[in-house]
Amino acid sequence: MTKIPEGLDYVNKPQDYYENVRPEMLAYLPSSAKVVLEVGCSSGHFGEAIKEKANAEVWGIEPYERFGKLAVDKLDKVFISSVEAALDDLPDKYFDVIYFNDVLEHLLDPYSVLEKINGKLKDNGKIISSIPNIRYFRTFFKLLFKGEWDYTDEGILDRTHVRFFTKKSILKMYENAGYTVESHDGINGSKSLKPLIFNLFMGFNGMDIKYTQFATVVSKK
Repeated sequence: MTKIPEGLDYVNKPQDYYENVRPEMLAYLPSSAKVVLEVGCSSGHFGEAIKEKANAEVWGIEPYERFGKLAVDKLDKVFISSVEAALDDLPDKYFDVIYFNDVLEHLLDPYSVLEKINGKLKDNGKIISSIPNIRYFRTFFKLLFKGEWDYTDEGILDRTHVRFFTKKSILKMYENAGYTVESHDGINGSKSLKPLIFNLFMGFNGMDIKYTQFATVVSKK
């Protein structure tokens, strides 16, 4: 198993951090998907929802034994391992969909992982991910106007994040890794009018600041 960087406390996060079914991400699951891999499956609640929705075979990878053991009872196969260590044990051209729900930002080298996991997808396979947006206006304003960059227990500045992404950098990451982007949507947006006001009156061109995350669907070229 790849060693988790010291000082990153994943295990003691709030319980709902590991039990969120993520209906907004489940909506991106293609109706034709019959074999799905969830990287960072935690205790298996999202994978279980996939099985119920699509009657699919669902595999999971979870680096923490405490949560992986719970996922074993819900999913068809679970690797209690880091994704880097599990890659060689995954069958080639086997999965219709691979999910990364708020996982890539936790990896030391998500770029290499995306390149290597490409071969595990079927020829028409897809990767679906959600990734936090560092340009979200509340985070952006604190940095721009207050000079603040304070890590938190969860959220965009989660202290366990080791990579940070914007709408554009997510696209570049996938394109450079050899994927074709099919959709790239802002999700979990704020209801505040501040992003709109900032764009209208400050000459700013970027409503991406409204969204806490981006949901991206890519396919093999």
